Amino acid sequence: MKRRTLPVATAFAATTALLLTACGGGSGSPKASDEIAGTDTGAARSPSSASPGPSTSAGVKRPDITLPRDVKDDFENWKTGDATKDAVLADAGRAQTATNYAIVKSDPDEPALAFYRQGDALVGGAQWVKSFVDAGITYTGTVRYFRPTVTLYGTTSAGVTFCTDESKAFNKDVKTKKVDRTPATKNSYVYYNTHLKRADNGVWQTTQLVSERGNSKCAR
Repeated sequence: MKRRTLPVATAFAATTALLLTACGGGSGSPKASDEIAGTDTGAARSPSSASPGPSTSAGVKRPDITLPRDVKDDFENWKTGDATKDAVLADAGRAQTATNYAIVKSDPDEPALAFYRQGDALVGGAQWVKSFVDAGITYTGTVRYFRPTVTLYGTTSAGVTFCTDESKAFNKDVKTKKVDRTPATKNSYVYYNTHLKRADNGVWQTTQLVSERGNSKCAR
């Protein structure tokens, strides 16, 4: 998938883990290949046939982030068997889908973004969504999330790394509906390193994110 080129500062603030992250490659113009990343320091359609794990915030009213039929987030092996780690993974996945949802709605102010993202991750996510809106594009297809790892830092902080396969996700022109089916390359695979904090309501919110396209950890 091709992506809009952003200034370096903006790219390092963008925390959207979406198919907008490389799918195919390319360069220049509004659909250029670009590395999405987040600042450093520190649900979706079905995840492999089921939603991303349990949550410690069972009583919380969550925003609707149901993706359209032509868009899917596939979370592969997104459970560990540990209740706390699975809650972290579930919300890490929902943060990704919330951004995808904002993009297909062409709405940088989509409330789901602020529900699952805060700090630099929220600012960067909104900027990233806006870059698609400004370019007049959305996307279609499937993004696969795989090889997740979770590290707990006490009871309110965690780190999550994972890979994405965006080889089956493509940019789509909002007006013409034309799909840009670019071929897959190593840059269709992206490695993410994220930081999450547990909010008072129990939701694990992504606060920071860094990504690297073409990282060997995500090789097929």
